[in-house]
Amino acid sequence: MNSPGNSGAPIPLTGARFALGTFAVALATFMNVLDSSIANVAIPTLSGNLGVSIDEGTWVITLFAAANAVSIPLTGWLTQRIGQVKLFVWAIMLFVLSSAACGLAPNLLVLLAARVVQGAVAGPLVPLSQALLLASFPKDKSSGALALWAMTATVGPIAGPALGGWITDSYSWSWIFYINVPVGLFAAGAIWAIYRDRETPARKLPVDKVGLISLIAWVAPLQIMLDKGRDLDWFNSTTIWILTIVAVVSFLFFLIWELTEDRPIVNLRLFAKRNFFGGTIAISVAYAIFFANLVILPQWIQGFLGYPAVDAGLVTAPLGIFAVILAPVMGKVMPRSDMRVLATLAFLGFAGVFFLRSNYTTGVDAWTLVLPTLLQGIPTALFFTPLTAIILSGLSPEEIPAAAGLSNFARIFAGAVGTSLMSNAWNDRTILHHARLVEQTSVDNPRFTGAIANLQTTLHASVPKATAFYESSLNAQATMLGLNDIFWISAVIFVVIIPLIWITRPTKSAAAGAVAAGGH
Repeated sequence: MNSPGNSGAPIPLTGARFALGTFAVALATFMNVLDSSIANVAIPTLSGNLGVSIDEGTWVITLFAAANAVSIPLTGWLTQRIGQVKLFVWAIMLFVLSSAACGLAPNLLVLLAARVVQGAVAGPLVPLSQALLLASFPKDKSSGALALWAMTATVGPIAGPALGGWITDSYSWSWIFYINVPVGLFAAGAIWAIYRDRETPARKLPVDKVGLISLIAWVAPLQIMLDKGRDLDWFNSTTIWILTIVAVVSFLFFLIWELTEDRPIVNLRLFAKRNFFGGTIAISVAYAIFFANLVILPQWIQGFLGYPAVDAGLVTAPLGIFAVILAPVMGKVMPRSDMRVLATLAFLGFAGVFFLRSNYTTGVDAWTLVLPTLLQGIPTALFFTPLTAIILSGLSPEEIPAAAGLSNFARIFAGAVGTSLMSNAWNDRTILHHARLVEQTSVDNPRFTGAIANLQTTLHASVPKATAFYESSLNAQATMLGLNDIFWISAVIFVVIIPLIWITRPTKSAAAGAVAAGGH
């Protein structure tokens, strides 16, 4: 039943094997994408339990994303070296082990080390899950395979914050990692049982070791520099200067080497193609803003609005309602549409959502928090698939695996960098607004003295206590104003990058085939 057909491709699965195999592959994908967001709402609790600042706790997210980005370009080489099914199962098992290590971590250093491993072994899971699903479905049902994959990948980020919040509040932050153990073991066992006789041939291939080392040599110091810059006072710190110089020199060497290497680990020549260039830059910048906001929004909701972790997760969960509902609709609309139009509508939708958020106040109610998140599901449904179709359109079958790997690397790394930059920008804008508000707290200002007198009466407090309460309110207001600036800037950036979409050539139904091929 599983022997190759005349074309050399494996015969699609049927019956119970098809149902179980599809479920197991989708479950592995869900586990992976869930882990990219499940820690978001747990950062304040996790940081407190480990005795570190929230800024340091955010490394749990950014280092996972950075390690994940670095490992993605290796997927093609590893697949040919090990075999598709073995690599997928090994990646799941290593993901399970590193998840257990995360939960057992006694301090931040051990947790970060485990998260780096977890992010690295997660790299092959997304492209290989697409490939296995496409091989399980008949050719004429490949769009159904991709729709199922997209829905699974969408549900993960939806469930992540809510599930992470519930687990953190009800049990312990360690369990956001422990839950991967039974899920991963089941998925690995089922996939091996069903797919092991559908293994792809393995052969020894040389790897671009210099390219890989130089890739790590600029990605790692750049990420550390962005994360530690604020704590070390940026370029007043010798450490920041050293990290910057190492990152810049390594990046320049990486560019020169990869552009002249016969078998580069990252095929940078693809950027010479208009659709790949415009689509990859657009999706990377957009994802950087999208992902960074997913990280900082729950932090503000918990830290300054006082929501428990589970409630903060539920506020962000509605993001995927429209994304899931519209997924099958997109499958019918895409073949008849210009992908550039759909992507433009997505960017305008994101801009509208962030503009709504830029009007938040410290007294914001739950519905005002939820509404933009609910509406954000609409542009999310129009976002990933059309831009992926643009990126992969016009490429030869031989170029598609490398193009898919490079665009995913750029997108995921941009998410890690964007989170660091936006967290820093939020802090800087908060400090600026705080300084401006403090300027008004003078005994010569009748509004300030009147506010203190009113607080004394309302709270039945002394002047020092009333002043302390006023300072606390001022801090919350400064933080809110800083976050509003981030939302407003996010909206502007989404509008500004729309021309990147329109430098690409028109892409319609042919793109679906390119996207499907990109999974192989």
